[in-house]
Amino acid sequence: MSESIDIEVVLALPGECLRRHIRLNTPASAAVALQASGLDRAYRERVGEDTPPLGVYGRKIKPDYLLKSGDRLEIYRPLTADPRQRRRARADARRRGETADSDDSGSG
Repeated sequence: MSESIDIEVVLALPGECLRRHIRLNTPASAAVALQASGLDRAYRERVGEDTPPLGVYGRKIKPDYLLKSGDRLEIYRPLTADPRQRRRARADARRRGETADSDDSGSG
């Protein structure tokens, strides 16, 4: 007799988060859970790629990773912007703002 596990599958999209709670027989891989949740289709429809990167609680995993009861399988989508470039842009904007403030205070 096989044991069953309960897991949550999550796909975060801009403006919404899709969640599915599913029960699977063990052993259950991440690929099986993804397909059982139906969120693989939602990913393909919204992102346009076939195979999404996966993780469990923020740690990247391979599709053959065996899940444990209580795991949260996360479906990662491509980044829309490079985080390093975004940080640089924010820092540059802050520097420009600080420079503008210091110039204004000395002119009057």
